[in-house]
Amino acid sequence: MNLAIIIAAVSLTLIGLFPVVLHWVYRVPRLIETTTPESLSLPFSSQYLPGPKSKRLFSWLIPGKVNQCTVILVHGWGGNAQMMLPLALPFHQAGMNVLLYDARNHGKSDGDTFSSLPRFAEDLGSAITWTTQRHPGQKIVVLGHSIGAAAAMLAASHRTDIDLVIAISGFAHPNLVMSRHLDRPWLPQWFRPLIMNYIQWVIGVRFDEIAPMNHIRHIRCPVLLVHGTEDRVVPISDMRLIEQNALLENNVHVVAIDGAHHNSVDQFRQHANYLIDFIHEKLNIESA
Repeated sequence: MNLAIIIAAVSLTLIGLFPVVLHWVYRVPRLIETTTPESLSLPFSSQYLPGPKSKRLFSWLIPGKVNQCTVILVHGWGGNAQMMLPLALPFHQAGMNVLLYDARNHGKSDGDTFSSLPRFAEDLGSAITWTTQRHPGQKIVVLGHSIGAAAAMLAASHRTDIDLVIAISGFAHPNLVMSRHLDRPWLPQWFRPLIMNYIQWVIGVRFDEIAPMNHIRHIRCPVLLVHGTEDRVVPISDMRLIEQNALLENNVHVVAIDGAHHNSVDQFRQHANYLIDFIHEKLNIESA
């Protein structure tokens, strides 16, 4: 066997392994809930919501007293409903309904071929539809974390049934996320665009089309961007990029949480009164 044949064989093998390895690297770590809202003395019901492609989305509904507004909490990549529970408590205490659910491939929800920002937004759309059918006329607030924040903004850019968005630790552009993740000394520079192009091909959309900093201009409801000053996963500069690309009429507000990291849910909860006041001011709903 001559050298040319050996090189060709190795090249074909590497090409064949490329998608397999990439899907393995970007697989979603599934973490199953180990507790329920009862651990916080919260009343709740469990149900599976009808999701996209006949998939089921596991959820908890925590009823409020005022019943004028439902806050839908959207977890981040590899998260689940349990991780958002600390934020559910103050909204419930303020009289609001709270819906927490697992995206596809997460928690106790059904699996699918892959997860992506557009699919997070699709799952959110199913949760909104279920909520509006169950509680017609209620105000819908979506609070998302990380990719959940990006999904909230993506959904709000083309839906009219979201009344307010709170985006915590959201990224400005998938290109920035991927660039930070692929910034490895052992990974050749020329190889990185191949990975990014392949991922865009798999999810069926270009990153520019789903970047929060690009579609923030299409959101007509109030948006509150919340970010930790010590976030090393998604730096606070991403929040500034989204803010800078918004128009004056977009009604975008920002708040930086001193000392908070990317997953500092407890620190974000300490500022829940600010979030609740923002909802009351913008949506003119009653307090509990």
